This record gives sequence, structure tokens and C-alpha cells, in this order.
Amino acid sequence: MVIGVLGDVLLRETPWGVNVTLFNIAFVGGVVALLWRHARERLTAQTFALMGAQIFFAALYVWRDAIELRVADTFAIIAILGVLFLPTLKVTARIAGLFQYAVGVIWAGLNSLFGAGVLLGSDIQWSQISSSGWRRTALSVLRGLLIALPLLLIFGALFMAADAVYEGWVRRVFNVDFENTLGHLALFGVFGWFSAGYLRGILLAGIPTADVNSPISIIVPEEKEDAKSPMARVRADSGEHPVVLAENRTVVEHINIADSADLENKNSADSSTKESGTDANPASKPAWSWANIDNSVVPGFTLGTVEVGVIFGLVNLLFLSFVIVQVPYLFGGMELVQNTPDFKLAEYARRGFGELVAVSAIVLPMLLVSHWLIRKETPIAEKLFRALAGVQIALLFVIMASAVQRLVLLTGNLGYGMTTVRLYPLIFMTWLAIVFVLFAATVLRGARQHFAWAALWSAFLILGATHLFNPNEFIVRHNLALMREGREFDASYNSGLGDDAFPSLIEAFPEMNEDDQQIVFRELAWQNCRKKNENDLRSWNISRLAASTSLLQFDESFTKVVLECTWHGD
Repeated sequence: MVIGVLGDVLLRETPWGVNVTLFNIAFVGGVVALLWRHARERLTAQTFALMGAQIFFAALYVWRDAIELRVADTFAIIAILGVLFLPTLKVTARIAGLFQYAVGVIWAGLNSLFGAGVLLGSDIQWSQISSSGWRRTALSVLRGLLIALPLLLIFGALFMAADAVYEGWVRRVFNVDFENTLGHLALFGVFGWFSAGYLRGILLAGIPTADVNSPISIIVPEEKEDAKSPMARVRADSGEHPVVLAENRTVVEHINIADSADLENKNSADSSTKESGTDANPASKPAWSWANIDNSVVPGFTLGTVEVGVIFGLVNLLFLSFVIVQVPYLFGGMELVQNTPDFKLAEYARRGFGELVAVSAIVLPMLLVSHWLIRKETPIAEKLFRALAGVQIALLFVIMASAVQRLVLLTGNLGYGMTTVRLYPLIFMTWLAIVFVLFAATVLRGARQHFAWAALWSAFLILGATHLFNPNEFIVRHNLALMREGREFDASYNSGLGDDAFPSLIEAFPEMNEDDQQIVFRELAWQNCRKKNENDLRSWNISRLAASTSLLQFDESFTKVVLECTWHGD
């Protein structure tokens, strides 16, 4: 509900559309340009695939008008931006886990929020920039404008308030909607700040720094070499710098010294280990890495064979009991509902569908976390988990099939019609079914590192297919089919589904009763007039074009009212 409200405020009332597509194209171009110049090795096939997906979902803003799809597209773009950040954490996106994906999204968000401040306050050496002539002048002009601008606005407002003629002259000269302009400037500043922080993070956060304790990072002052010598001329032409070793030792002497030191350190470490029975060399402990996070970070919470058997044995028994006891209700259909006293269709279908979708959504994180917590030194626990998890997935598919049947009953001939609240959970559960198949094909076969990447792209596939499916149009066509069979048609709800649903509504307009026609007509007229008042190319999309074209199917009097906005709600 919260996502729906935010989406309605941000994406319906704001002219998002063409500008979202253009911004993402420019943003991806900026990322590619920066990485091409400074970190070309990170422009891999995976990177280009993710950037292509980002542009694809941004382009969908100019296709469909459904607010739910726009919210989903936004989350897809945010997820892609987070996955693109994983190389800065030394994590490969293709074999990362869902936890790493979440860390990437959070890390990208933190860089977007605060990275621009670090860029302006620390990364840019302002003293060096202002030391040159034209840059110093440009900065001086900018500072002067920033100081003068508030003064001009204050004095100008006072002068306009003091004299009506002067106010009219200013308004004619500066024919600008100041409120709208300031809003655009503020929005531009916010997105500019976020973009600068993200670009700074994706570039600088991934540049490795030299280890000051490493032998190759020791800088030895170079001895002066005769610039006229042949070797110096060759090095100067090739760009090679002379390598001078410390204390004028030869390369062999340095190698021997290093070998001796390493051998001595190794012997001392071995002797201390034998005496104390512990690892005396702290350097031998594995360093922290986001790419290699195992259950050793939560000691005492790992799962062995007994724990796995108890947990999943009991959960599977619960699932099995539900399937067995509820078989008549799960698969009895409409006949059972009608023959059961005091058992309404709404209680049977609506309540059961929501709960079963929730069960399907909870099982996946439970399986992933449990598998991650299994002790690696107990292979029997791993095998037991695979067997019990496979049984649980099989039982879950039976429960998901029941949920689908309940939705069919709820929206069928004797049901209550289709709505977005019923259709989108069904689409989500379809994706979950694919994810569980991927879980069995990767995690249960010992290839967990490939699961998150496959699940991510399966989500992209389902989201793209949903746009092609056009959910709002499907809802209207489904409800119109029920109307033709004598069921009640909710004209107010169906006409409020936006531009995606307009063509189907207008096509079936003559079949509606008079009351439904009035409701649909008022809704279409109001929405069309609202769009005409916006008159903004940035909010254009293909569905809106199709809706405007379909309005011409009205008769002449209706078309005049709708297209010329002469209807005012009376």
C-alpha cells in the first residue's frame, strides 16, 4: 500500500516518461565513458548486459501507463544500479549471492547520498584549479552570481510589490513561471547530486591502492643517469624509467635476502605454533571480503544434521498436513463452496489466496538462509537439506496451484471480477515458481553461486513479459467479458485504470448500460482534460497516444466534449 501511494504521488502526478528514458541513456553513457577511460577492465559482458537492461526498463516508461508497472520498472533500475556497484566491493555479479546484491544496492545508495559531498570537499583540489587564469576568472564569476542572485530576487520582489506598472513590465519581460522553474531546478539539483555521488563511487571506490608494506611499493630514489648515454636515450624514447635497487645490491642479492627472511619468518612461526598450539601468524587468517562471506561470521548459529532434520522435518510435516486436510477445499472448486453451509466464496477464495501467496514468498528466504547456515564440515547435513528442501518445494507447488485455483474462482463467472490487487500477486507468484525451479537447479545441486544471477534475470524476464501482457487492459477485458455474461460491471474502477485500459473501454462502450456509460464518459473526459492541462512532452507514452486515438470512436457530440474539455463535471 505504501509503495502504491508513493508511486501514485511520484509517478502519476509527475510527468515521468520520455525524460526518464533520456536520463537513463545519458547516465549509462556517462558510466561507460568513465569506466572506458579509467577502468576499462570492468566493462565486461555482464556490465553491458546490466546497462542494456537498465535502458530497457527506462524505455518502458514510454510504453505503458500502469502505475504498478512504473513502480516495478523503478525498482528494477535501482537493483541494476546496485548490482553494477558490486565490482567496487571486489565481488563478481554473476556468482554473487542475494546478500551481496543487497549490499551493492545499499552501498550504491550511500555513495549517491554522500559521494558528491566527498567529491566536492576532498577529491577536487580547488586551490589547484583556481591557480590558473581562466579557471580563476570563471570561479570568481560563479561566486559573484551566487552572491548577487538572492539580492536581486529580494530587491526585485520589493520593487514589484511597490509598483504595479513595474510588476507588469517585469512579468512581460520575464514570462517565466517562477514556482515551476524553482521546482525544476531543485529536481535537477537532487538528481545531479545523486548522479555525481554514484559516478564518483563506481569509479573511485573500485581503484585499488598500493599496499605500503609490499616490497614493490617501496620507492627508492633513483640515481642520476647521464642523459646522453645510449641506455638513457632508449629509456627516454620508450617511456621506461630506470629501476634502481636499494643499497646498490644486485637483483640476485635482493632475491636471496628475501628468501632468507621468508624462511626465517616461516621457521619462527612454525616453532611458535608448535609451542603454543595456536596460529602465531595473524597474517595467515583470511582477510574480510564481501565476496566470501560464510557462516563463520555468526558462530553458534550454524546448523548441523540434527538441526536440519528437526527444522525441515517439522515444516514439511506442517505443509503435508495442510495439503492432506485441505484437499477437498483446495481442489473442490465451486461445487464444494456452494454445498458448504455458511461458507462464502469471498472467505474461501480471497482469504486463502492472500495467505498462500505469503507462504510462497516466505519459503524462499527461509531455504536460502538455512542453506547458508549449514556447517560445511558436515556433508550429511547438506545431503539431508537437499532431500528435505526438495520435498518442501514439491509440497509448495501443490499449495501454489491451490492459490491459483482460488484466484480463478474469485475472478470467474460467479466471482467478483479481476483487479490489480489480485492479478499482480499472481504474476509475482509465477516468478516465484520460476525461482524455485532455479533454486533446485542451482542451490540443491551445489551451485549456489549461480542462483542470484539467474533469479535476477528471471525477474527482468517476467517484468518485461508483464509489460507485453498489458495487465490493465487484461483486467478490463476480463471484467467486460463477465459483464456480457450478466455480471455486474464496476465502471468506476475499470475506467480509472489509466490509458492502458482506454481502448478496450471505448470499444465496449455501446454495450454498457446507461449508468455505466455516464461513469465511464465522465472519467475519460476528466482524465483527458487533465492531460491536456499538463501538455508536457515528458509525460508522453505510447498508451496515451493510443488512448487519444481511441477517443475518436465516440460520436461527434461526445468527441467534442472530451477533446475540447468543455465538460466541467456538472
